[in-house]
Amino acid sequence: MAQTLTVRPARGDDLGALDQMMARSFPALLRKDYPPSIMVTAVPLISKAQPGLLRSGTYFVAEDEDRTLIGAGGWSLTDPHDGDRRRQTGHIRHFAVDHRLARRGIGRALMAHVMRQASALGVRRLVAMSTRSAVAFYSAQGFTAIEDVDVPLRPGIRFPAVRMVRGLT
Repeated sequence: MAQTLTVRPARGDDLGALDQMMARSFPALLRKDYPPSIMVTAVPLISKAQPGLLRSGTYFVAEDEDRTLIGAGGWSLTDPHDGDRRRQTGHIRHFAVDHRLARRGIGRALMAHVMRQASALGVRRLVAMSTRSAVAFYSAQGFTAIEDVDVPLRPGIRFPAVRMVRGLT
């Protein structure tokens, strides 16, 4: 990657920029792997930043040299789908990269940061609910696909994803 990249903890005032980046990028990145019905019903729901994550201390943004937000992602100890919490298991949360800059090392830099932080805090295993489009990315980061899942977003709206896991040392 030719540009300078800074990874920092997300802040509440990143919400607008994150919403804009995700609203542009998720539809562009997911279009080839999901039918129009999912693009219309589910993708707008997952394309919004989550204020609680921004305040968590375990969610990060990537900025370029102009301080433009170009990616985000993090983790939590609490499973976002069932509320379960296991001390040594972390859950990858809401990774996104500006679609115009995909495959330039931004996601890899964010994931390396997340893995270092989670490992330093005693996490020994990470679980990701990957989009179909991001399976290759997560595989390249050492994750293994376990099963296809339908993630409930709202009553009657589910998002097809792939549960992936990776151990940490």
